Amino acid sequence: MKRRSLLKRVGWLTAGALASPQLSSAMHNRKEHPVLTIAHITDVHIRPEEHIPQRYKQCLDDVLKHKIDFILNGGDSIHAADYEDITRSRVTEQWAAWDECMERVKGYDVFSCIGNHDPWWAAPSPDDDMYGKPYVVKRLGMPNRYFSFSRGGWHFIILDGNNEKISLDAEQFQWLENDLEKTASGTPTLVMSHFPVFGATPILVGGNHSDNKKLKDLFYKHLDKVRVVLSGHNHLYDKTLYNKVWYCCNGAMSGFWWGKGDKDSAGEGFYLETPPGYAILKLYRDGSMENEYYPHHR
Repeated sequence: MKRRSLLKRVGWLTAGALASPQLSSAMHNRKEHPVLTIAHITDVHIRPEEHIPQRYKQCLDDVLKHKIDFILNGGDSIHAADYEDITRSRVTEQWAAWDECMERVKGYDVFSCIGNHDPWWAAPSPDDDMYGKPYVVKRLGMPNRYFSFSRGGWHFIILDGNNEKISLDAEQFQWLENDLEKTASGTPTLVMSHFPVFGATPILVGGNHSDNKKLKDLFYKHLDKVRVVLSGHNHLYDKTLYNKVWYCCNGAMSGFWWGKGDKDSAGEGFYLETPPGYAILKLYRDGSMENEYYPHHR
């Protein structure tokens, strides 16, 4: 639960830069239907105690009321496997709770990225089947620790920022460059990483990509494609527009890690002034999108 430079009063922050009338008006008063409606859940931090699985199942029931096409899971799916004192049995029971809860959305595709709390580094050896990121990839049904796919005329890129100083490793960055290069011009593209690339929340609590300028430059090179970059990790809600790209840090399903909230919070389960919740995105054929955060109080 530790965050750097913790400020006591944060608020729900929305920042904008270089916004165009076209982008602004595209967010409101639509008549056409979206080509995709997707849920972005992140930082579930599931564990078997405190009736958390039951509470999370109720949240998933709420998500499904939005008639979504699929789910993007932003990582930190389990509460914590990354600390030195975490045992094999503790890791196993957390993933068992995750599997049980996700039966609630059986029949829906769930595309996940790896959170910093998901890998078990305290395994006896790197050769252990449960060690590190490969086991997380297996448990979440990911094709790789980073990957891409296309749906409904949109392209989706899932990144792994769990590398030195929260960044993409050289191999992954080269893959990202190639993936964007080979994506047809004008194809609206959504990028997801567990960690924020850009936005207001890193100013408040840190925890962002250290290679954000490098990524920003790459996205600017493909300005005709990249439309939105999703993240979690900071447990705060923030929607920032920069260079015509929306950077959306979509809070946390667990809020204050399923607890009552920090002492200066605005309500039950809040972290600073952000309530627990999830986001619903509506993606349109012209590349515009809507990202709305839905608080819950489970």
